[in-house]
Amino acid sequence: MKEITAQMAGIILALRVNVGDVVAPGQEIAVLESMKMEIPLTSEYGGTVVEISAQVGDFINEGDCILKLE
Repeated sequence: MKEITAQMAGIILALRVNVGDVVAPGQEIAVLESMKMEIPLTSEYGGTVVEISAQVGDFINEGDCILKLE
């Protein structure tokens, strides 16, 4: 199982995937707001989303898990 983690701290503005979705490497999975900028978060890996750990509105720190792929 692979974890997609945040590269910086911020607030989750949008999630672009749901549990069960197939994700390709480089696909946008979420949008993070940090320092008044909207930053798209992309997946480093391909796979199927099995768990989403963050929800819209959550504050996440650098390194926090956003979702898990199988």
